[in-house]
Amino acid sequence: MVGKHSNYRLDILLYIGGLIVTVLILRLAYLQLFHGYNFQQLADDNRIKIMPVTAPRGLFYDRNGLLLVSNRPGFTVSLVPLSGPVPDDVLVKLADILGMKLEDLKSKIPQQGNQREPIRIKSDVGYEIITKIEERRDDLPGVVIEVQSVRNYVYDELAAHLFGYVGEISDSELEGQKDKGYKLGDLIGKFGLEKVYDQEIRGVDGGARVEVDAGGHPVKMLGKKEPVPGNSLVLTIDARIQRAAEKAMDDRLNFLQKRFGNPNAKAAAVVVMNPQTGAILAMVSRPTFNPNLFNGGISVKDWKTINDNPFNPMQNRAINAEYPPGSAFKIIIGAAALETGKVTLEEKIMDKGRHWLVAKGNSHGSALGLIDFHEAMVKSNNVYFYEMGNRLGIDTMEKWSRDFGMGSPTGINLPNESEGLVANRKYKKKVYGEEWYLSETFDAAIGQGFQLATPLQMAALISQVANGGHRYRPYLVSRIVSSNGETVKTFEPEETGRVALSEKTLSAIRSALREVTEPHGTAGYVFGGLPITIAGKTSTAENSHGDDHGWFVAYGPYENPRIAVAVIVEQGGYGSDSAAPIVRKIMEAAFNIPPHRDAADEFAEEEAAKAAKNGVKADNGKDDLLNHLLDANKRRIYSPMTAL
Repeated sequence: MVGKHSNYRLDILLYIGGLIVTVLILRLAYLQLFHGYNFQQLADDNRIKIMPVTAPRGLFYDRNGLLLVSNRPGFTVSLVPLSGPVPDDVLVKLADILGMKLEDLKSKIPQQGNQREPIRIKSDVGYEIITKIEERRDDLPGVVIEVQSVRNYVYDELAAHLFGYVGEISDSELEGQKDKGYKLGDLIGKFGLEKVYDQEIRGVDGGARVEVDAGGHPVKMLGKKEPVPGNSLVLTIDARIQRAAEKAMDDRLNFLQKRFGNPNAKAAAVVVMNPQTGAILAMVSRPTFNPNLFNGGISVKDWKTINDNPFNPMQNRAINAEYPPGSAFKIIIGAAALETGKVTLEEKIMDKGRHWLVAKGNSHGSALGLIDFHEAMVKSNNVYFYEMGNRLGIDTMEKWSRDFGMGSPTGINLPNESEGLVANRKYKKKVYGEEWYLSETFDAAIGQGFQLATPLQMAALISQVANGGHRYRPYLVSRIVSSNGETVKTFEPEETGRVALSEKTLSAIRSALREVTEPHGTAGYVFGGLPITIAGKTSTAENSHGDDHGWFVAYGPYENPRIAVAVIVEQGGYGSDSAAPIVRKIMEAAFNIPPHRDAADEFAEEEAAKAAKNGVKADNGKDDLLNHLLDANKRRIYSPMTAL
């Protein structure tokens, strides 16, 4: 009986065991047949990672083929979550190595878990960080080092406000760019041309399928798709003129602050353009910044230096700052008065130092007696132009100002261009709720009061005098070129308006502006000995917050204008002292004229000598290269232009 009972229980156990094995086999078959692919995918997701390869951004060249913005390899620290979220202790260690706050690091990881692509934490890190990570490799599972393309602004601050900079895409930017292929961690143009042409120059990213081990270390390359470099930009600017303008500006500002009695002359702007086409040859804004500092995220120290500067280095004053145009605005008022018949070239007006209707007079109370249009323009006489404003009236002045393009953006393809302001009745009524007064017409007639203009608008104004009244849209890019050298797009001059000026009026204005730069003109002492004839106009704009601003607008050569320049020096005093010397240096560079040494040059040499004595070595390498750019440039993509 005992044996039968024992066999019975054994049969039951065998039956149960067989049933379990059968169920397991059926379950295994079910999983293998119906879910095998899914599990294989899950295993591959843990074992195989997609390592994106960022496409190099397109390069920037100047008009002569000199490479100005390029790329270089840099290290990026990324996270590769393996089977789940990266442990907090790993994040704490990594944040410490990278010098980041833990919450800032975590903010870059919106969705952990089964992430196939690396999460970029910090770009363009130095060798010391790479060394620390490698030394603690076993403590940092999932942390990988990628080699990515990093933006390189070859000459640091040169044309920084034109080029802009790149940075990691923000949440708000991503929200508006998802449909254009952007994703978290991508670099995007934040400013200047980098922002405007981001789509054209960003290229198409590649990638590699890499097998990784349990620590996230690459084991084997399974496949790779090469990235497609972005298109390059051939710019209209001339690096030699750009550098000359920047150096002249820096030397003059330093001189004005330390030797000339203008300690707050720390901000300025320059625009150089071809008056026949609208092509921008140089654009400068001071103070400036180094866009290379933004690679990998700008440091707290560097950002504090920029942010604490009361003169705002990030502002492109050439297109964004608005100033009273001062006496250069008399060009518009003079043209309007002559064209509408409110005055003739022969008529003389009595200047007794003050106008007879409103108690407004000349600078320093000077009185020139009977003067005609030519003398009034050459000597920048206020009383004469007060009378022109009186005869024209504010409404006619507004019309002619707008005909010259004042009060509207020029349309240059850069972000944040200001529109300036044309003095008019509606504006005052809307803003101040008051009627217009004759004294405000007088102020407007000499470029003061409500009148405001950007340096770019003033360059466009003097260009219209030079070219006969044509207004062109300023532009910075002449061609977009693919990575294989094919031209994708070409930009041509675009006329956006024309002011109707008779040859007689043009000749009268041009003749007066030419005399401004001759020996007895208001800027004659600045341009003495220059072998080409320049026409220009000084301006000193009143500034209620400090010293007056100094303007100078000019074009040359007088007979065949190829260069138009506008320079503003904030709190620089008289335009002839602050802005005109900068214009001369620009003209010398543009026409290959041996440079004339002035007081600012001598002071700069003294400063350099003192620095050398104190063991500070001057860096002349950039100047040497730019001065010999045709020989130094080894990556020319088209023949240099023989003329501007």
